[in-house]
Amino acid sequence: MLPAETPDMNHFLILLRNFAGQENKDNDDMKPISTPNAPAAIGPYSQAVDSGAGLVFLSGQLPIDPLTGAFPEGRVREQTRQSVLNAQAILQAAGLDLANVVKTTVFLADMGDFAAMNEVYAQFFAEPFPARSAVAVKTLPKGALVEIECIAAR
Repeated sequence: MLPAETPDMNHFLILLRNFAGQENKDNDDMKPISTPNAPAAIGPYSQAVDSGAGLVFLSGQLPIDPLTGAFPEGRVREQTRQSVLNAQAILQAAGLDLANVVKTTVFLADMGDFAAMNEVYAQFFAEPFPARSAVAVKTLPKGALVEIECIAAR
């Protein structure tokens, strides 16, 4: 847990740099990552941020097709596939791929969809599988059934 007097992201990134054996720096090394091959951010955030410390943090990816601006037809399987494809496009813009992912968090509108999500998710990731958390939430933006965020390592 971060000390109470420094709960901001800059401090977190400084801690990460120290952990990675890098000297203390301000956030000059942080770089936003964006691509037209994934949906644009729908708020004041980046599609992803390269921390400059060897880690790339992807924002949660909704299952929006970047060409149509809509969810794919179908249910959680199709939405999971689109969310992972969006993450993959952002990783490619950072010069990475799904094999670089070390942690994912999957947000589900209904935990009853876990098995269907997991079936599709398994088609994209290989051993060693990234660490993962999967949680059910009350609602997701735009009524999505799934949202997936990732952390990748260079």
